[in-house]
Amino acid sequence: MHRPLAITDDQELLDDLLRIAAAAGVELDVAHAAAHARPYWSGAPLVLVGGDLADALAATGPPRRPDVLLVTRGSDDPSMWRRCVAVGARAVVELPQAERLLVDELGEAVEPVSRAGTVMCVSSGGGGAGATVLAASLALTASRRGLRTLLVDADPLGGGIDVVLGEEEATGARWPDIAGREGRVSFAALQDALPTFGELTVLSWHRGEPAAVPARAMRAVLDAARRGCDLVVTDLPRHLGGAETEALSRAAATLVVVRSDVRGVLAAGQVLAQLRRHTADLRLVVRPGALAPEVVAASLGVPEIGVLPDQRGLAHALDRGAPPPLGRTPLGRLCSDLLDTLVEAS
Repeated sequence: MHRPLAITDDQELLDDLLRIAAAAGVELDVAHAAAHARPYWSGAPLVLVGGDLADALAATGPPRRPDVLLVTRGSDDPSMWRRCVAVGARAVVELPQAERLLVDELGEAVEPVSRAGTVMCVSSGGGGAGATVLAASLALTASRRGLRTLLVDADPLGGGIDVVLGEEEATGARWPDIAGREGRVSFAALQDALPTFGELTVLSWHRGEPAAVPARAMRAVLDAARRGCDLVVTDLPRHLGGAETEALSRAAATLVVVRSDVRGVLAAGQVLAQLRRHTADLRLVVRPGALAPEVVAASLGVPEIGVLPDQRGLAHALDRGAPPPLGRTPLGRLCSDLLDTLVEAS
């Protein structure tokens, strides 16, 4: 695989470029003279031309190509735009101000967006409503359809969503292992680090001391997953912090599981008041009870998208360490219907 190319003889600029490339998880080919760039010019996914060699490069008459950037460590030099045009660059990148932009450009060059993953959040409208089981079942159903799926456990007090799948002993990283990540993350690297089962990758919590997920870590994970997945399902806690609002801000839809009794509706109303501050598309999944689903939806002012009936044998299967029974079960049919409505129809 070809690597991005840096063309510069300015050692300070090169040091900056190598450091930025490392932050993006990318290795560079380096040409210290314009003439040395020719073998790499056409094949490199991205070319970074240092301002010091721009005139010399233009003099060699390289063929025009896309994805060339002129990089400089200074500013207020009007000649840089002339050099930008001369080498066929699409922009002048000034360091250090544009370091984050350059990290993204390098990451995108070596890992172009292969998918445009849909982010879905699942939240409980009250304790014990079944949101975590629904989130795990949605992700499992999607992966069995051949959709590359990431299941994200955002609840440090939930005991670990890998337990719901019967995979708590699976080898791979959990949140504490990657909570320090920020900036651009390769989805391929993320998938290699996390427990993966076919098309399903799982980011869960361990059973140790709970801690909040940093917002920057959630941002990095979700951005990577959107580039590399078809679907991202995030199981949210009822109390929202910075990481949870990061997920909500990216969600195409947020499902709120509500018990259809008076206390369930009142509790869900408080949860919905939080969620509305951070996301627009809210849908109810109703658990059967004293109130009809349409009454629950009207009371909360949120459309109902499905009913999650009590399923015989579900609790027993989970206690045995088995994943939720899906297929033609009521839970399996609901997940299939939700995916048809929210993901594959989009």
